[in-house]
Amino acid sequence: MLNKFFGHFSHDLGIDLGTANTLVYVRGTGLVINEPSVVAVNTKTKQILEIGDAAKKMVGRTPANIVASRPLVDGVVSDFEVTEQMLKYFIHKVHKETFSFLPRPRVVIGLPSGVTEVERKAVEDAAKNAGARQALLIEEPMAAAIGARLPVQEAAGSMIVDIGGGTTEVAVISLGGIVAARSLRIAGDELNEDIIQFARDEYNLLLGERTAEDIKIAIGSAYPLEEKLEAIMRGRDLVTGLPKAISIDSDQIRQAIQKSVNAIVEAVKMTVEETPPELVADIMDKGIYLAGGGALLRGLDKMLSLSTKMPVHVADDPLTSVVRGCGLVLEDIDSLKEVLVSTDYEKSPK
Repeated sequence: MLNKFFGHFSHDLGIDLGTANTLVYVRGTGLVINEPSVVAVNTKTKQILEIGDAAKKMVGRTPANIVASRPLVDGVVSDFEVTEQMLKYFIHKVHKETFSFLPRPRVVIGLPSGVTEVERKAVEDAAKNAGARQALLIEEPMAAAIGARLPVQEAAGSMIVDIGGGTTEVAVISLGGIVAARSLRIAGDELNEDIIQFARDEYNLLLGERTAEDIKIAIGSAYPLEEKLEAIMRGRDLVTGLPKAISIDSDQIRQAIQKSVNAIVEAVKMTVEETPPELVADIMDKGIYLAGGGALLRGLDKMLSLSTKMPVHVADDPLTSVVRGCGLVLEDIDSLKEVLVSTDYEKSPK
């Protein structure tokens, strides 16, 4: 009886379990956590030292026995135990700020659309072991579309391109289901790798991941800019082993990431080709929506628009589209339950 009474006040959570960042939405409150999906582990003792922001600061700066890494690769759990610990940390971080007698939370988690049944089960189990009473799963492009306020339940086509850290999800949605989709293992991380490779090939310069990401954010673009941007690229000279700084511009970085950007554009075009003509007409009318951190790459909307001959819009606050979608499902779970891919909804307590 008490459990049922307090269930109304339970802080149910929406979680965007991303390759790069984990975001947590609390029902009735909104977005409360946005931290990197990074865990620092002592390899000798197997002890987890830091999670989230504190762990990211350790990347590339740890002694040999401490490894700061991501437990998710390309949006999929690569280390089950560490993912479980990371989820436990985020769930407890929310719950310690609430009353301890409240029931364990119900959790809605966003996953890439291309994951297997085994990978889904791994996330479900990790969430339950981390303290969730019920783990409901939703495909990330569906969550991103809901977060971008697209009419996913109507008999009309909506197209979303969610470019995260590990995966790019392209989906056409109608009547609460995904009609055509592509899940591509090329996204923000791949663009960083392109920049690291470019520095190595062109300047014999070894860059760190964080430096490459900073350069991508500072001057990266998918389409020629009206005004060139410049930045200083700092790393280690592979010939002398000494520190080295090189001045580069946005044109060079655009060339470096062009192959990966073209792969994303091709995935969008192929998804449009697989879409029924009636839904293509709807998308031509409403346009394609971009979500995820990759949506912020300068000129990507313009390049996609020229390639597909359709209008392209960047969703409001694209970085939080997936977690806001998870949150909106939590707020109105009975009318949105058909968008979930989990079978856990019917058999679990309300």
